[in-house]
Amino acid sequence: MEKDMTQGNPMRLILGFAVPLLLGLLFQQFYSMVDTVIVGHYLGVDALAAVGATGSVNFLIIGFCMGVCNGFAIPIAQEFGAKQERILRKYVANCVWLSVIFSVVTTVTVVLLCRPILQTMRTPDNIIEDAYLYIVIIFAGIPVVFLYNMTAAVLRSLGDSRTPVIFLVMAAVLNIFLDLLLIIVIPLGVAGAAIATVVAQAIAGLGCLIYMCRKFTILKMTGDEWKWDRKCVGKLCGMGIPMGLQYSITAIGSVILQSAVNSIGSDAVAAVTAANKLAMLIVCPFDAMGSTMATYGGQNVGAGRLDRVDQGLKACSLLGLFYSLFAVLIVYTVGDKMLLLFLEQSEIFILGNADIFLRISALFYFPLALVNIVRFLIQGMGFSKLAVFAGAFEMVARGLAGFVLVPHFGFVAVCYANPLAWIFADIFLIPAFFYVRKILAGVLKEQKE
Repeated sequence: MEKDMTQGNPMRLILGFAVPLLLGLLFQQFYSMVDTVIVGHYLGVDALAAVGATGSVNFLIIGFCMGVCNGFAIPIAQEFGAKQERILRKYVANCVWLSVIFSVVTTVTVVLLCRPILQTMRTPDNIIEDAYLYIVIIFAGIPVVFLYNMTAAVLRSLGDSRTPVIFLVMAAVLNIFLDLLLIIVIPLGVAGAAIATVVAQAIAGLGCLIYMCRKFTILKMTGDEWKWDRKCVGKLCGMGIPMGLQYSITAIGSVILQSAVNSIGSDAVAAVTAANKLAMLIVCPFDAMGSTMATYGGQNVGAGRLDRVDQGLKACSLLGLFYSLFAVLIVYTVGDKMLLLFLEQSEIFILGNADIFLRISALFYFPLALVNIVRFLIQGMGFSKLAVFAGAFEMVARGLAGFVLVPHFGFVAVCYANPLAWIFADIFLIPAFFYVRKILAGVLKEQKE
């Protein structure tokens, strides 16, 4: 049920909220990883590279959808913190209408543009058909992406980070079963992996929706609360669109970088794909910290508790530092062995490059932790537009690596592209937080006077 994060020990609240989120993210990455493991071992390196070649454009579009939904939830968290239940329900209703509109428009647009995008990215000829087949199915499932992320974001904004995890675990189990069925038993190739992902997410989304409607009395709406409200729509779009664009702007840099990797060849694509899949699993705690700070920041700003925002930032940054050190230890002791989940031991050259990519990235995990913690906190405080600039800094860094460094230094430059992006983002985000806090302190002071 609901959880009020405006009262109690910040470290305990952050951990209590983040751990269920982390479990959900781990399961999400787990069943994504299962796709990659099965594709790599049963369909071969070219199929693995085909799925990997879609990763950046997948993040570009799906990341936008997720960002929009997370942004929609910020006003809901703020009104929950302010105890304004009627206004909260109006935001939830208009969030539903906007999600329907965004999902339809986005799906139609990107499905039509899939092939031109892959061609523009210089996807190698030997993998482009499989890459197209995989990504067009994923994009056709965008409505269920909105369904799950919208309902999960609303639940989290009310302090419930556990329920989305439960349904995500169910989806993970289903996804694994469908992977085995549609790739091994019914040989549909990479299309089977894509179908499994879409179906599993649809089940998770429906589960969250049914639970939310039945269990949260705070969301029981009257007829007029369901009406389209321009003021609510304006604020939701003001939060959601910048947050979605932040993901997409960040992803544009990834697309540029992916194009540079594609130009090196399918072996390089396979190495980066394997390393990224493992890295995404390892850095899940940073994503959980970020989502936690968005809700924590939203509720406490709604309650006018900037002192608790400061306490939460210190507590979460400390958690990020401790886990960063632990993650480096994992990568440098067993990272090379974990890569064998995705690649055959005979692929010595690809395994070597993947290990180098993973080790270099790991040394910069604390800057990545700060990117997630500070950026999401700024968004939760109501400054989504400002947080977009962090994505722009990441885009510039990855663009610099893709256009300038990779052509001259090859694969080593690819390895340093993400760390460079994280550092660029932190250079903007840390001063931006103090700027945002100063503005809010002034607003609260005026309200008290």
